[in-house]
Amino acid sequence: MSTDKMIGLAGAVLIAAFGLPGTDAWAQVFPAPPEQMAEYDAQSSKTIIELQPFRREETATLASGETISLVSLNPNINATFLLHIGGETYHIENPDPGGQRLALTEAGLRLSGPDGETSCPLWSDEPGALARARESGLPFAPLCDARLYLRNAVPGSRSSLERVTDFLRDHVWKGEDVVRVVRDTLYKDRHAETSDLVENGSGACVQNGPCPARIEPRYAESAIAPIGFGIALGDPEQKAMITGQWYTAAGLDGVFVSAIQPRTISAEILTGPGNANRLDGIEGKAVAYLVAFDLGRYGLGFALGTDHPRLDWSPRPRQPARIAGLPGPDGIGDARPLVRSGMVSPDVAGSTVATFTAGFKRQHGAFKFGDYAVVDTGKHYGFIEKGVIYSKLKTGLSTLFVLNDGTVDMKIWEEPDNALLPRVMHARQNGVPLVQTDPATGAPQPGERVNQWGPGNWSGSAKAELRTLRAGGCLQDYEGRRYLIYGYFSTATPSAMARTFQAYGCGHAMLLDMNALEHTYLALYPRQENTIHVEHLITGMAQLDKPGGGGTVIPRFLGYPDNRDLFYIFTREEQP
Repeated sequence: MSTDKMIGLAGAVLIAAFGLPGTDAWAQVFPAPPEQMAEYDAQSSKTIIELQPFRREETATLASGETISLVSLNPNINATFLLHIGGETYHIENPDPGGQRLALTEAGLRLSGPDGETSCPLWSDEPGALARARESGLPFAPLCDARLYLRNAVPGSRSSLERVTDFLRDHVWKGEDVVRVVRDTLYKDRHAETSDLVENGSGACVQNGPCPARIEPRYAESAIAPIGFGIALGDPEQKAMITGQWYTAAGLDGVFVSAIQPRTISAEILTGPGNANRLDGIEGKAVAYLVAFDLGRYGLGFALGTDHPRLDWSPRPRQPARIAGLPGPDGIGDARPLVRSGMVSPDVAGSTVATFTAGFKRQHGAFKFGDYAVVDTGKHYGFIEKGVIYSKLKTGLSTLFVLNDGTVDMKIWEEPDNALLPRVMHARQNGVPLVQTDPATGAPQPGERVNQWGPGNWSGSAKAELRTLRAGGCLQDYEGRRYLIYGYFSTATPSAMARTFQAYGCGHAMLLDMNALEHTYLALYPRQENTIHVEHLITGMAQLDKPGGGGTVIPRFLGYPDNRDLFYIFTREEQP
C-alpha cells in the first residue's frame, strides 16, 4: 500500500494546498523543516539532496515488497523530482509546475491538474518505460505522453545530435527548418572592434520602448554603422543606428537593439560621482551593442551547463576561507544523481526567442584578492535552477533571479533575501555590481568596487589586461515597463561598462562573462512562416552552432547540450 513520508508539517500542508485547481499556488510559502535547514546550514560533506532544505519525500511499497520513493526537491517550485526504484535514480522534470502536481502510487505516478487526474503506470502497465527513456539518447526523454520528462546525460556525439534534432523537429519545432540568417548585404562577417561615427541616417528609432541612453549633445545626431553586427532591424533600409537610441529587432515584438560608443555618453555621467575610472581612448571608441527584452512580454529561464559551472572548490579563495575535508564550498562536489542539461528544455524551446551565455566557470567564480577572498568560503558565485540549489547564494554579490510567479529581478543579495529562497525558480550570481542604485538619491551609480581590480574580482584578458571583450546585463524600469538588457562590449573595462549601463538608466547591472565570443554569445530566433531563423548578435558567434544538413543549423543551447550555463528568453503565455 502507499504511504506518504511527510518531512515536517509544512510538507503535509503543501500536499493539501499546492497546485490544486482553483487555488493560488503562490499565495503561501512553505518553509523548510528545522532538521532539513540544519542540514543545509551545516559546514559538512553532504549530498545534493541534503542541500535542498524544502524537499519532500513520498514512499510506496510495491506488491513485491520493494519500497520506492519520489522526492520533490522544492515543492514550492514543483519542477524537479527524483524517483528511486529498482536500485536506480531518475531525474524527473515537471514541465507544468504551476498547473500539474505529482503523487506516488503503487502503479506509477498520478498527475493532477485543472483537467483532472491522469494515471501514469511507469512500472505496472508499461514495464521498461523508464529504461527505454533512459536509453533513448535524448537529454529530455518524454514520459507519460510528454507530461513529464526524464533528464538524461547525453554526450555531444554526432549520432546523439541527430537524435536530439529529430526529436526537436518533430515535437518542438513542428517541422520548421532552423536556418542561419546571412546578412552579407549589410554587414561584413568579422569581429566588431570600433566604428566611425557617421551622419544621422533615417530616424527609425522606437518611440515606445526602452529608455534611450543619455548622450552628450554634440553626439546626439551621430550614428554608428555596425560592423559584424548580426541582428536584422525592423526597417531593412536602416544602415546606421543613432548612438544610444533603440531600434526594433525584425520579427520579434518587444525586442530592441542599440549601439553606443562610451565616449558619446553625457559628460554629466562620465564625470559624475561614483567609483569609476575615466575612459581611455580605446574603450571610449569601442562599440557596444545592447539587446533589450520587454519582460511584460517575455519570461526568463536559466539552465546549468553539462559541466560548468562546477560545484567543487575554485582555486582562487585563500586558505582562511576554505573548510578542510569538504569537496566544495557547499559540502558537495558534483550534482549527482541530478542531470545537468546544458540546453533549453522542450516545454519552452518552442517559445524561446533568445539565449545567451550565463556566467563564469567555477574556476573564476570566487574571489582571490580583497576581503571577500578570506571570508564565507571565498564568496563562490551561487546558482539555482528550477528551484534546486546547486550552490548557495552569497550575500554581497550581484544576483539575477526569477521567482515562481515569473517576477525577474536583479540586486545585491542580502541576508533578508534568503526568505525568498522557497520561491526562487532560477538565480545566477556573477560577482559584485557594475551599477547599483544609490539609496539616498534613487539614481543609478557605479558599484562600490568597479574601480578595484582585485576586490572586485574583475579579471581581465589572457595578458592580465583589464580592458577586454566583456558582456553584462542590467534591468531598466521605464514608463511602467521592465526591460532586461544584455550588453556586448567589444573591448571595455568595468568602468566603461558601468557608465554605459548607467547612461541607459539601469537600476542594477552585473558582469556576465568575457574574453571570447563563446563566452559572450547571444542568439535570437525570429520565426517566419515555417522557418526558425538564427541571428547572432555578432556574426562570428555562428561558429558555435553546428551544421544540420540541407542548409540548416543546430543552434547552440537550443538544439544541443552545451557545457556552459545559459539564460533563455521565452514568450509568456499571459501578457499584460
